[in-house]
Amino acid sequence: MELVKTAPPRLDAMADDMDADHRGELHGSVLGRQVWRINCGDVVNRERCLTVLVERNRVVLVGPPGETAVLTSGQLGQLRSALREAAEQAER
Repeated sequence: MELVKTAPPRLDAMADDMDADHRGELHGSVLGRQVWRINCGDVVNRERCLTVLVERNRVVLVGPPGETAVLTSGQLGQLRSALREAAEQAER
């Protein structure tokens, strides 16, 4: 899971940028908020990612556009951690 280092212009633009270069570990911030990327696959085994962010005290989950996200148990653990941290940030 990787925390995005630069702010995307729009949420749908984040979903469009789903290539294999987004690998690694968590944490960083964008404009004072955290954004997480969790690598996953789709139904035909292409690399994709899910993005989690907090927008106005709400947790936003952006999936691969027009795709199904398929996660391994390790990726599910990363998603669970990202959602937990995002929920805590949204409550502040």
